[in-house]
Amino acid sequence: MLIPTPSLTAADRVVLASVDEMRDRLRHQVQDRPGKSTSGLRKFLTADAVAASNSIEGFRVSTQDVQDLMDGERDVDVSDENRRETLAYELMMTYVQSLHDVADFEYSKGLLNALHWMLQGHRHARNKPAGQWRAGPVYVTDPRDPLVAAYTAPAASAVPELMAELVAWLNADSDTHPLIRAAMAHLHLVSIHPWADGNGRMSRSLQTLLIAREGVLAPEFSSIEAWLGRPGNTWEYYQELQRRGATYQPDQDVSGWIRFNLTAYHQQAQTVQHRMDRSAAVWELLATFAGKSGLDERTISALHDVAVAGRVRRTRYEQAEGLTLQQAQRDLRDLATARLLVPVGRTRARYYTEGPQFPDSVLELARTPFSLASPYTAS
Repeated sequence: MLIPTPSLTAADRVVLASVDEMRDRLRHQVQDRPGKSTSGLRKFLTADAVAASNSIEGFRVSTQDVQDLMDGERDVDVSDENRRETLAYELMMTYVQSLHDVADFEYSKGLLNALHWMLQGHRHARNKPAGQWRAGPVYVTDPRDPLVAAYTAPAASAVPELMAELVAWLNADSDTHPLIRAAMAHLHLVSIHPWADGNGRMSRSLQTLLIAREGVLAPEFSSIEAWLGRPGNTWEYYQELQRRGATYQPDQDVSGWIRFNLTAYHQQAQTVQHRMDRSAAVWELLATFAGKSGLDERTISALHDVAVAGRVRRTRYEQAEGLTLQQAQRDLRDLATARLLVPVGRTRARYYTEGPQFPDSVLELARTPFSLASPYTAS
């Protein structure tokens, strides 16, 4: 038996309508701004989601380093374990995002196990098999005491039937709002805990997959994984899951889980809106600066990366502008000579940050913090 989807309260419906409005506005902005600044933001948001979701499980790699790894950089200062976890999660997330418009798509046990293999295949072992249901018990331990089970998942013998029910639920037609179904899919999977490891990231990825299949807005603009990875939100995430009980209790009211996810959707939409508006404004300022300074227009993308992401590598600039290695090296060297950029590191590990002549107005615009409104307080 799966947990029933609760009815929305009047306040929930107000927040959900606000989320829909923000996402619709973002969709139009993405369509109206198909340029390089939007493309760069897509990559940043994907990297941010990967970094955040992995951080919840203790694999801590900065968003900047995730971006570098996604770009194929080999000389990134991260441990071998963190590198493997990042690249595995990025591979799975890239596939999840690609499924948004598959015409004959359907959920299946095979699909879920294949996604799990992408995520955990490098850790495959007899006691923790990847890509197949667990054969034994699994516990979520209390972070303060590993001998205390904060949650005991259903018996392994119950997993095949529960997963069959979940797959049928995923494929069934429903009048429930797609974002609510996505939140419930997350809760169903994390409650069943069908694998020996990787259940948290798989559950968050399933939520992202349902959002992608909704088709309203690209999943990198809608996923709440980055929001969940913020330390305070991660703590509330764990607390909300613990409120579901220490064992699988399908006959319960999970209105609190829906409220938590609606808050996440709303604040993530606010965050993306701020980032998109700021990214576009920074690009415009840099375009004006480049024109006055006699810089080639293509160098704006390198300066933009430094302003909004903190640094740029030669590979990313080369790919963004379709340049040869020599052209990219020459441009970055010229920007460093003009003291707009400063090189850090040597040879392949080198990246560039802002130099003393980088326009202060751009940095101020790019790095001024913004505030997030609490949707339920506002409603």
